[in-house]
Formats: sequence, structure tokens, C-alpha cells
Amino acid sequence: MVEASTDGLTAEQILSEAGAPVIVFDQVQLAFDEQVVLKNISFTLLGGHTKIILGASGSGKSTILKIVTGLLHADAGVVWVNGERVDRLNEHEMMAVRADLGMIFQEGALFDSLTVRENVGYKLYEESDMPIEDAHRRVEEVLGFIGLGEYIDRMPSELSGGQRRRVAIARAMAFKPRILLYDEATTGLDPITATTVDEEIVKLRDLERVSSLVVTHQLRDAFYIATHMAVRGGDGKVKVVPATREKERQAEFIMLRDGLICFEGDADALRQSTDPYLRTFLS
Repeated sequence: MVEASTDGLTAEQILSEAGAPVIVFDQVQLAFDEQVVLKNISFTLLGGHTKIILGASGSGKSTILKIVTGLLHADAGVVWVNGERVDRLNEHEMMAVRADLGMIFQEGALFDSLTVRENVGYKLYEESDMPIEDAHRRVEEVLGFIGLGEYIDRMPSELSGGQRRRVAIARAMAFKPRILLYDEATTGLDPITATTVDEEIVKLRDLERVSSLVVTHQLRDAFYIATHMAVRGGDGKVKVVPATREKERQAEFIMLRDGLICFEGDADALRQSTDPYLRTFLS
């Protein structure tokens, strides 16, 4: 695991190394008036890896995502996203950084008046100069990847809750961002449906090399994502299977408590922790 400011290295030096991380938080702090939300938060997300952020309501989980996207600016500390110091950027400069970020919200946020095709391709059709034929092909490709190709001309109202979340993931992936941010993507779904969403997160990470920052309070989904991997068989079909130990180490948990990181490590380390707070949270 690579840490921000580890072994005397600054965040700038870490980012200059080969295999540079895609997100670095270095001593980040944020408060709203007298309420301190984040205190000296430091972590690193490596390319193609996963960080799963856990914590009680109000612990600052979603705040971290808002700082990554530039919707909030930290009071102190350094934030790097894909080699850019976003804590120094203005709104106009942040647009280029956001072009490489995909965001999936709890509610999915689909446009009710648009078809699945139009929802998934919205950014390609409206905000790029991609030829329409190429945009259509990309939409069909990502819908095929998540197994919803046959729903391309349906309206969101004709989809189940799980299908709508998966369409939201397809929309976030359509323009090929290198980083996906998931904010409670499985909340409100039944366990079986939630697993289908978890599997899409795993597939995108392992087959598309997408880096994932996952905010959730759903422990079942968190552990599923951390302990499974996607593989493509000789017949070309994709399976999600239990992860190897090496693969498990590429998914790490961050536990927030009172604005601080009280734990950082992989699924095995989290399970074995004897910390009373962690044991209570996991029970």
C-alpha cells in the first residue's frame, strides 16, 4: 500500500513515481462553521484499485467525494486527482478534471423523459464532438457490458431499481473515465439486486482498469466488492469469482470516525481487528 507522505515523501514526490496514484489526500481538513467534518485525512488510491469508505452517518464519507469532484474545497491540506492539485483549481479549471471522473449516486439520477440509450449517451451526444454513429456504438457497447443491451430503447420507468442503477453506471462509463465514484450505489436495493450492482463495480475495475472510490454503509456490499474479482473465460464470458489473496489486497477499507481515519486496510485486516469501535460497527 502506498500512503501520502510515507517515508518522508511528499504528495508531489509520490505522484512523480512510476505507477502514480490517481487520488491523493494529504492532511485534508474541512469544517462547516464550528462543525469539524474532516481532520487531517490522508490516503492514496492507486490506479485500478478500490478504496471503500465506511463510517456512521455524518462521518464525512460523501464529503470526501465532493472534495474529489471540486464541489467542496478543503480548508487545509493537499488533494491530487490524476496529477492535478484540485485544491488549487477554480471552477473552470475543474471541468477538465471532472471529464475523467464518473459519479454514481444513490438514486441513479436518470432523466425520466429520455430512453436508456439517450440517458447513457447523454454526455457523448450533448457535450462531445463524437460522430453520432460512434456515440451509438459506444452506448451499445457499455449496455452490452452490463447486460442490458436489450433495454436500450426502454424508458427508465420500465426498469427495476437495480436496472436503473446499472444504467446509471453505464452512463458514467460511456465517456471512459479512469475513476468512478460511487455514493451509496446499492442503498435501498434488496440483497440480490444489490449484488448485480456490486458485480458491475467489480467488472469495471478488473476488466476496464477503472479506479474506484466507493462510499457505502452497506457492509455486505463492501465486503463483496473487496473479496471478489472479474475474469474472462476462454469462451469470452465474464464471471465474478472469489478474489485471490493478491487481488483482495488491491481493495482497501477506510473507516471514518469523528472526522478521522480510525482504520485503513484490506478485508482480512478489518475482519481481524480487535478495536471495540470497529467490532461494534461490524456486528
